[in-house]
Order: sequence, then structure tokens, then C-alpha cells
Amino acid sequence: MTGSVAGATTSKVMQLITSDSGMNATLQSASMPGPLPVDLIRTQQVSAQNVSVEISDRSQALHYPLLQVYCEKVSNLLEEKFRTFSGKAQMAIEIRHSQDRIDGLEAALACYADAMMQVLDFSRGDWGDGMYYGGGYQAAFSAVKHGGKNFVQSAKVIFEIGVSIN
Repeated sequence: MTGSVAGATTSKVMQLITSDSGMNATLQSASMPGPLPVDLIRTQQVSAQNVSVEISDRSQALHYPLLQVYCEKVSNLLEEKFRTFSGKAQMAIEIRHSQDRIDGLEAALACYADAMMQVLDFSRGDWGDGMYYGGGYQAAFSAVKHGGKNFVQSAKVIFEIGVSIN
């Protein structure tokens, strides 16, 4: 049961990111700070997996920025009687950006993270299929490391989705 909840919530978040009102629409909007050179997100840059930077760099040909969506934790709190599952799924979206120079890397990553948080801000409410997002998230930024195109940095946005299914 928990595996199906994790997979279903991950699929919903992926649909949200790649939808017409998702990341690309937010990146193109006037509310984003400029004049940062921000590339649009292609479908192959969004994946449903939790893989470390070191492993993904060695095993795949990656295109940055890269978004990895995964479920970190599932909690069946039995909030509603007679439901098979009624609780929360803690989701994570890890945004990785890489470039050959360290200058501007952090600013570009912050732009992508801000866009993701704006997508979440505008997505509060019922997501269908027994899932809802009440709002709220946390963002954490890692230190710059060697990897990717030369330097890589990541931001992790964590939030909870309420789930109520039979």
C-alpha cells in the first residue's frame, strides 16, 4: 500500500512540474528576477528517482538543470476512519544545476528553486485522486561541489501532500 501511495504522489508532482502552468510557465513569467540566463526545463530533465550527484554523474548523460522527484516518507495516520490510507506523503524535489564556472551558479539555482516554490504556492488545494496540498514547504541549499559540467549545486524543496484513499 505504501509503495502505491509513494508512486502515485510522485506521479502527481511530476505532472504538476511538467504541466502548462508548471516550471516553464513560472520561469517565463515576469515575476522571476532577471537578467539571469535561465534555461527552460525539458521533460527529460525531470525524473522520478532519488539518486546522489556522484552516482548520477557517472551513470547517465545528464542535462542540467535537473529535477528529481521522490517520496521521502509515507505516514498512515488513520485520520479518517474506515479508509485504507489517510495520512501524509512527504515529497522532495531536488533541483541540481551545473555549469563550468562557479560565478552565478548559486544565483541560477536560487532562480530555479524560487520557480518551484511559486509552482507550489499556486497549486494549493485538491489535486484529485484523494490527494491535496495544503501549502507550506522547506527549501535547503547544498554547498557547491565538483561534478556535472565542472561545478554542481543542489536545492531540495520538501513538502507534504495529504492522502486519503480506500
